[in-house]
Amino acid sequence: MKPSYVYIMTNTYRTTFYVGVTSDLKKRNIEHKSGIGSSFTKKYNLHDLIYFETFTAIQEAIAREKQLKNWHRDWKINLIKAHNPKMRTLTIN
Repeated sequence: MKPSYVYIMTNTYRTTFYVGVTSDLKKRNIEHKSGIGSSFTKKYNLHDLIYFETFTAIQEAIAREKQLKNWHRDWKINLIKAHNPKMRTLTIN
């Protein structure tokens, strides 16, 4: 089964966050960087991938995405910092 991902994108100042789901993280990251990812990420210049989780089933990833979208901002920041303390932009190979 093809892996699926939940990811969080942000802007340069780390003030706005976008939670998404995809089955091709590298491709989706490129789409966001080029402005064709989503209208929200384009509007707020959310080009930096700072967090992601991997799942074996897309249904699990979708459920996690819905969960994270309902989280408070501080909870998301704490989750990100637990894995990426300096909130650096991640690269996908």
